[in-house]
Amino acid sequence: MQTKTPLLQVNDLHTVFYTDAGVVKAVNGVEFALDQKQILGLVGESGCGKTVTGLSILGLIPQPPGKIEQGRIIFEGTDLLTLSDKDLRRIRGNRIAMIFQEPMTSLNPIFTVGYQIKEVLRNHRQVPKDQVNGAAAEMLQKVGLPDPDRRMHEYPHQMSGGMRQRVMIAMALCCSPRLIIADEPTTALDVTIQAQILELIHRLREDTGTAILLITHDLGVIAEMADTVAVMYTGGIVEHASCDDLFDNPAHPYTLGLMNSIPKLDQPLTETRRLQAIAGVVPSLLDLPSGCAFRQRCIRAMSKCRLDPPFFRISDSHRVRCWLHDN
Repeated sequence: MQTKTPLLQVNDLHTVFYTDAGVVKAVNGVEFALDQKQILGLVGESGCGKTVTGLSILGLIPQPPGKIEQGRIIFEGTDLLTLSDKDLRRIRGNRIAMIFQEPMTSLNPIFTVGYQIKEVLRNHRQVPKDQVNGAAAEMLQKVGLPDPDRRMHEYPHQMSGGMRQRVMIAMALCCSPRLIIADEPTTALDVTIQAQILELIHRLREDTGTAILLITHDLGVIAEMADTVAVMYTGGIVEHASCDDLFDNPAHPYTLGLMNSIPKLDQPLTETRRLQAIAGVVPSLLDLPSGCAFRQRCIRAMSKCRLDPPFFRISDSHRVRCWLHDN
């Protein structure tokens, strides 16, 4: 039986930053695969390496101080880490696009949003000059921005956060990418606009077949959007499962801790019932402990946790790095 080749395959990725204080191991042996039309949720606390993983795929790590020390990033059969800057620029924005967390830091404040979308269309798709205005307005209409012809002439500061995020999504979709990396696309938005943006992303996936790497710290977003989930801690993946398996049977103590810290509508908080916080603090990426990086915060830690755990397979779609599952 022939095995389907993933659209994106990340193998043993290590990204570090050389600082005055020492070497920061921001991404430490990350591995995952993403199929066409699939949504993979990358979840974890702030500083766990989610965004750096996305930037590594696109070749956007600032060098120096950053450096991808080892690993492979196979996209459509090509290892992106072997490409020259010129060849990688042909892929970036064309076949792989990124939606950043805060549009105001990504959109240029001195140009209209129409001008910025037209720049993408001209540079990447070589749309003729007499057609580029209509193509840009069509992209804004596709992402549900009202009155696109008027919005074309507005500047980013004249728009709401939700509108700016729609503009970012329109720019990402200009070249019909095979993969979109969405880095916290709804964090700065209120819940109503957040729901609209998530619905837009989901609909675009269905309409275009684009695969999505969804980076977030919000497990509610993951539950609603993702097909598979990778839970990150201190630069590495500690649990990888289908979305249903992860929420029905969380296997890593860190994943359980994240889920127990979420308020539940049927269990209101009182003076005697509070959220279950994960004890301790995330260890410094400058000086990670030996063995399991979570062991100093884990209530089920044992002596064996001083050794680095491998991945243990719980099912065909569920694996976890924790000695508790060494049967």
